[in-house]
Amino acid sequence: MDMPIRPRRLRASETLRKMVRETRMDASTLIYPLFFMDGTNRKEEISSLPGQFRYTVDRASEIMDEISESGVKSVLLFGIPDKKDELGSGAWAPDGAVQRAVRAIKEKYPQIFCITDVCMCEYTSQGHCGAIEGCDVDNDKTLELLSKAALSHAQAGADMVAPSDMMDGRVAAIRATLDSNGFANTPIMSYAVKYASAFYGPFREAADSAPAFGDRQSYQMDIHNRREGMKEALLDAAEGADILMVKPAMSYLDMVREIKDATNLPLATYSVSGEYAMVKAAAANGWISEDRIVCEMAVSAFRAGADLYISYYAKELAKFIKEGRIG
Repeated sequence: MDMPIRPRRLRASETLRKMVRETRMDASTLIYPLFFMDGTNRKEEISSLPGQFRYTVDRASEIMDEISESGVKSVLLFGIPDKKDELGSGAWAPDGAVQRAVRAIKEKYPQIFCITDVCMCEYTSQGHCGAIEGCDVDNDKTLELLSKAALSHAQAGADMVAPSDMMDGRVAAIRATLDSNGFANTPIMSYAVKYASAFYGPFREAADSAPAFGDRQSYQMDIHNRREGMKEALLDAAEGADILMVKPAMSYLDMVREIKDATNLPLATYSVSGEYAMVKAAAANGWISEDRIVCEMAVSAFRAGADLYISYYAKELAKFIKEGRIG
């Protein structure tokens, strides 16, 4: 048959397939989420996230040794305080779990890049992402609280702060606070396009952050909206965000592609707790190949345009990259 163009020619061997691979990954693009809690000598498995744990800071080395050996170079830190209040004051406490974790990691693992999640939901007694006025979150009052939290993280030694609250104007407020306090070089990774997603379910347990009433649909994005996501991303870029994020990853890769095409900022996406939990559950039942699914999900995010990938499978992905299974 006369077929001068045969795409299968470039699939004939593993060496050739890797030579012409369009999407490439390395461990420096992976970010591993970690949960630190108040107290001492505690390590608690998160039941809805098999294989993931909450740690007290004195036991940080147990997971940090694994991360360092895996080749993963960046972590995203979340804090769970023992005590909460209406304003979430633990978020900016100098001796808070995140602040102490940053100091401990930077002292023993200076090569690890520490990113801190900046939000109020883990710290407020009502479980929402800011200060409550009536039955809703007061946007502008919350900006002050987020700025205090971000500054406390930077003062503790955080390499980057990552506001995840979805308040209007929070990137500009945090940028101004950091700049005026001597942290002009601390970058902001903004959860720019964060949907009000059912994929977050297991995280509520992990971070003990379920709302005491209502939900977060008045500040997180409507899952139906595409143009609004672009508006959010462009606003955050204009306010001084250094890196943008789309969250969740798997069901929102259309937004990853569109924002990648529309901006010149690095782009992250977060493979969230629900994605991890579904893979774990299906793998436990023998319905899927866990390793192959994990690789395929990661590749799809990078193929869509992500530059950075936040994943509870980051350690495993780094191993697969070393083995040449992806990347």
